[in-house]
Amino acid sequence: MQQADRMQLIQPFHVMALLARARELEAQGRSIVHMEIGEPDFVTPQPVIDAGIQALRDGHTHYTPAVGMFALRERIAAFYRERYGVTLDPQRVVITPGASAALQLVMAVLVNAGDEVLMADPGYPCNRNFVYLLGGRPVGIPVGAASVYQPTAKQVSDYWSDATKALLVASPSNPTGTLLSEQTLRDYHAITAAQGGSLIVDEIYHGLVYDGQAATALAVSEDIFVINSFSKYFGMTGWRLGWLIAPHAHVSAIDKLAQNLFLAAPTMAQHAALQAFDEDSISILEARRREFQQRRDFLLPALREIGFDIPVIPDGAFYLYANCSRFTTDSYSFSSRLLEEAGVAITPGIDFGINKPETHVRFAYTTSMENLQEGVQRLRAYLT
Repeated sequence: MQQADRMQLIQPFHVMALLARARELEAQGRSIVHMEIGEPDFVTPQPVIDAGIQALRDGHTHYTPAVGMFALRERIAAFYRERYGVTLDPQRVVITPGASAALQLVMAVLVNAGDEVLMADPGYPCNRNFVYLLGGRPVGIPVGAASVYQPTAKQVSDYWSDATKALLVASPSNPTGTLLSEQTLRDYHAITAAQGGSLIVDEIYHGLVYDGQAATALAVSEDIFVINSFSKYFGMTGWRLGWLIAPHAHVSAIDKLAQNLFLAAPTMAQHAALQAFDEDSISILEARRREFQQRRDFLLPALREIGFDIPVIPDGAFYLYANCSRFTTDSYSFSSRLLEEAGVAITPGIDFGINKPETHVRFAYTTSMENLQEGVQRLRAYLT
């Protein structure tokens, strides 16, 4: 049976093969230090769990509106006012089954077959695939340490073509953890607006910022698409809940798409998420943010000492994107050898684009300090 042509363009996560092999080794009794998984190792804060359980007990098991419970949309709007000083109409907030669904909605609203979407390379791999799904063409802008792994305004202008429909950026970014300044966001918006295109900003790692505060694109303009999630800072990955802030002109179309694509985000998760913004939950999350920072501050110099080149200190998220050219010119086989021979699992650069992926790997510090110390010890013994 034939498959659609687009399936030839959509690549799997290469790290998933490594993760599957790591699980096999663990089943055989091997000890594996996991630094490949982009998921917080902490369980969801207990107040949020309790709220989810209570929602079930109270019978909240039916559909919500496609754009989400209005109480949660209002609470998210209040969160932007409290944290960023931004006034936001809750009607622009759309609750989604994870940030992936939000990205899918935005692409479906904006992209026709043949349209181009600009994005950073290296970058989150699913972004390319969401564009391919709509028959569009993702265009990677090669970025490096000189621009803190973010596109410059000049690059955006140079790469923009008659076929370009949007620019998608992330702050903090995956895999590099770097932030965009408010001025850079304003520069991006000026370019996209002048070209009649759209600016999409992925802010799913907001909250997990260690040096200063991230600027939200909502402070720049009301016609920017902003995506966020309960998965990373709020530690609710398995609850499958995210949100999208859309320009007023697109909310009706997004509502229509959501009705058809997934009907609504999980009801129990939406009720639980209301508790995520309360003081008790935020206190837990801030303590975890500080622990992530401690892990970064340990792992970064330790990897540099071993011989990995990490030229930019990440501002946020929980990743270190490292040049491994001292050790290899094949990041996938290198990652495989580290797993098999050293018992350390990391992500090869080939998952993040075509900009020098063979000489880069990503380390995730989503495991305990004890595990990170063990992982560093194994790497040092194997590589030095």
